[in-house]
Amino acid sequence: MPQTKAIIRPDLGAMAFEYSLTAAGLGFIAQLVLPPFYTPLKTAQYPVIPAEALLEDVDTQRAPRTAYARGDWEFDFLDFNCSENGYEEPIDDSEAQLYRNYFDAETMATYRAMGIILRRLEKRVASKIFNPGIFDGHAVGKAWNSYADADPRADVIAGFEAIRMSTGLKPNALILDESVLRHVSMCESVIDRVKYSNPDAIRGDLTIPQLQAYFGVDQIIAAGAVRNAAAKGKAKSISPVWSPTMAMLGVVSSGGQDLREPSLGRIFSWEEDAPEMLVVETYREEQIRSDVVRARQNTDECIQFVGAGHLMTGVIPA
Repeated sequence: MPQTKAIIRPDLGAMAFEYSLTAAGLGFIAQLVLPPFYTPLKTAQYPVIPAEALLEDVDTQRAPRTAYARGDWEFDFLDFNCSENGYEEPIDDSEAQLYRNYFDAETMATYRAMGIILRRLEKRVASKIFNPGIFDGHAVGKAWNSYADADPRADVIAGFEAIRMSTGLKPNALILDESVLRHVSMCESVIDRVKYSNPDAIRGDLTIPQLQAYFGVDQIIAAGAVRNAAAKGKAKSISPVWSPTMAMLGVVSSGGQDLREPSLGRIFSWEEDAPEMLVVETYREEQIRSDVVRARQNTDECIQFVGAGHLMTGVIPA
């Protein structure tokens, strides 16, 4: 690795670790959808189980003095190539002094830098998951904000069946923008079904456990991150990072360092350069009399098994 005067800050790193753990609560779901896989290599091939191997039907009967049937399928191989993303916040000495009675400038700079890195990661993952060019899917029967006649459960069940018939897998997650859930909670077909097991259910304010039971999924991964697309000095242009027009029914990895399970994919993180998903370091820049806080990561966001996802479109009209 090249030499650098930047110092990895364990104290700020602990803050980054805590920030990453609470990222889902802040609306960042990238690491839930594609859990991290730490690798000592920047780029390499990794094995992927082909769909046909999951569904193979083999004659297993053995006659006396004959051999058992044996598997002869081979892994497919995909590539990952980690690339670096980083952002810096200078802390001018005079500004740090000026505002020290109001907030800690270094802490504020760290949070801002981490937020920018995580938001860009969120955008990269969303662009791959909510992508009709990658995943098969279907347009919903009625938009989920058509409260009188929408049937979100029927749309999701169609996704379950599509994944079952193409891969044999059972999806464990529904991925969508959190605003979609508020529309689902208003649908007559939804409240009619939920109220039988939850008489106190409130239309428009159904809980995540109630909606998980309604859809029949282990988890609902609801995105809350938003972004400002306007240039500096221009009027704000705020929009969700994950489009409310789509929802993904998928098989999400349980995480860890095992790639054998078929799932949507993983975030490969090059641990030699960045030992954590989010690294925070500082260095001194005298020509601007500032301490510089840098947040960075070295990752590749990879789709491993396209059969592990089914994309529903037209969920909320654009």
